[in-house]
Amino acid sequence: MLGLTDTVLAQSTGHYANVNGLKMYYEVHGNGFPLVLIHGGGSTIGTTFGRILPALAKTHKVIAVEMQAHGHTADIDRPLSFEQDADDVAELLKQLHINKADIFGFSNGASTTLEMAIRHPAMVNKIIVASTMYKKDGAFPGFWDMMAHATFEGMPQPLKDAFLEINANQDALYSMYRRDVARMQSFKDIEEKDIKGIKAPALIVIGDHDVVRPEHAVEMFRQMQHATLVILPGGHGEYMGEIAMVKPGNSGYPVMSVIETFLNGAAGQ
Repeated sequence: MLGLTDTVLAQSTGHYANVNGLKMYYEVHGNGFPLVLIHGGGSTIGTTFGRILPALAKTHKVIAVEMQAHGHTADIDRPLSFEQDADDVAELLKQLHINKADIFGFSNGASTTLEMAIRHPAMVNKIIVASTMYKKDGAFPGFWDMMAHATFEGMPQPLKDAFLEINANQDALYSMYRRDVARMQSFKDIEEKDIKGIKAPALIVIGDHDVVRPEHAVEMFRQMQHATLVILPGGHGEYMGEIAMVKPGNSGYPVMSVIETFLNGAAGQ
């Protein structure tokens, strides 16, 4: 396992903002057009984006966030939802005086990214949605049965270790796990009219052995107005070095050239 000190930039870049009653942790790296990074379920900035964040920060002003109950951001007494997460990110951007940004989300963070494009379209330039689905039937066969019988023991150890490195409270780790599982167990489809209504250029990325079926990624690609679809070798986040999927000796991530081509292409809205 890679330690967080090997995978993220200096923590001196870390800040907190009070958004919608939540003390949200965020980091700012680099310069350029704003690019928001939204991590996956059970994750942190480092576990999801630590392998590619330094490269992204060379050409973008990266605002990487940690959502409610994850990493440095403590839990509060309200349900977890992708809609609320999107509203929290939007409020953070307002406080940072950022009128428009590119949004890059992985897994649950990509679900939040879709909600950003639906709920706050004026703030969104382009979106990257990596390893996500907008309908329950987009998952591979057996995924929802697995979620119905999920256990804390089955949570990837690198994600547990990363959380505890930030927050040593075992109860907080378990609470985050339970909340994320409950959110997925009550997953709601996004209406097709809302997916079709997304005007922002979208890059859809999945692995060919991902949680998401390739057929569903194609369906989402067909539904969106301005979408590009890329299917890369590997499992859930392997193409970007997600920590539970890091392979020994792997230092190159094929998604980077795709991302840079997309973000540096013609302007969004």
